[in-house]
Amino acid sequence: MAENPRIEELRRRVLKDKASIAFAQLAEEYRRGGRFQEAIETCRTGLSHHPGYLSAHVTLGRALIETGELQVAQDELRHVLAAAPENLAAIKGLAEIHHRRGERQEAVDLYSRALEFVPHDPDLESLVAQIGRELQPARRTPEVAEGLSFEEAVGEFLALSEREAPPAVATGDPVPPAAPPPVIVTAGTIDDDPATPVLVSVDPLLDVPPAAPPAQPGDPADADPSPAPRASMQVDALERWLDEILADRGRRV
Repeated sequence: MAENPRIEELRRRVLKDKASIAFAQLAEEYRRGGRFQEAIETCRTGLSHHPGYLSAHVTLGRALIETGELQVAQDELRHVLAAAPENLAAIKGLAEIHHRRGERQEAVDLYSRALEFVPHDPDLESLVAQIGRELQPARRTPEVAEGLSFEEAVGEFLALSEREAPPAVATGDPVPPAAPPPVIVTAGTIDDDPATPVLVSVDPLLDVPPAAPPAQPGDPADADPSPAPRASMQVDALERWLDEILADRGRRV
């Protein structure tokens, strides 16, 4: 394959004079032709003679980007911008480094800065717009179990809720009794005699009726004027009722 005439001419000049500044042009031709390693070697050799040649540093930095040596390339391009802050090639090179690293904000800032020097540049405008879209927060989707769509996850949740719901009581089935309320006990007296207390109300679930109404004239209980026997009768009746309820509960168990 025939050598590019421009490269051949520059190479002869550099070989003839090791200190020739033609090395920078030769290195740039190598870079444009995709011969990045030759561009790097040519730049480094020529910069050993001309360390202040900024265009050669730019070529070296851009060739290093293509070989993946991003940190070394960044150092070269920053060196250029320290001396020439408006060097467009160095700004674009640094922006590309940040973009390749995924540092989008730094990249778009530098591309926007470059666009100030060349307004309406279509390539730069496209890059700024593209990275701007990448910087927009992505719309979050509901997080569901791996392998399930959102609709499938909702269906699975509803099915689980139905399985865990308490079964309905079928018509005709016995309804379990509710938990009994706390026992409520009050005290009263017989015939307004404060010296004779008597139980007048208890837990309604024990089926214990309230205290008997005041005796009417002619009732057998009224024959005994003493309140003590009547209170004893109340207690005896209450004990019998409690025994019956406890026996009935024992039969249900």
